[in-house]
Amino acid sequence: MKWVTRERAKVDRIACPWLIKRFVDPDAEFIFVPLEKVAGVAKETGATPFDVSGTELTHYREAGKEFVSFDAVVRKYKLTDPALLELAKIVRGADAKIPDSPPESVGLEAAAAGFRALAKDDHENMRLQFPFYDALYRYCKGRLDGTVKLEHAKPGI
Repeated sequence: MKWVTRERAKVDRIACPWLIKRFVDPDAEFIFVPLEKVAGVAKETGATPFDVSGTELTHYREAGKEFVSFDAVVRKYKLTDPALLELAKIVRGADAKIPDSPPESVGLEAAAAGFRALAKDDHENMRLQFPFYDALYRYCKGRLDGTVKLEHAKPGI
């Protein structure tokens, strides 16, 4: 299946491809184009658009809270892995201004900005960041099962 979104990805537009490749469609292909071309490319290629206003898989509000495209993919594909839901909170906090942002969100946003600066294009950015998301996912699993603890974290982390 093909997926299309805006170019110059940082957080949500890299997190979503990681999520899709790991939990929805391992053979997924991603197309990154200027915003004004997303709808046309989606129509021409049959690609599913994401993280673009007016599409199903984008930011939304529910019960007075803001959610990001990563959350929309989790919801649409009924993904219930508790570690994935924890990772969704981190992505949400890194990509949206929410009041209850996890402390890890700041690090994710910083790392994503750095990866974007290093990468020559969005496909290289995905290649560079996917291991980071694999590690964050494993961190979330470990936090939940008690096998990963941060030694220098503030209380509650």
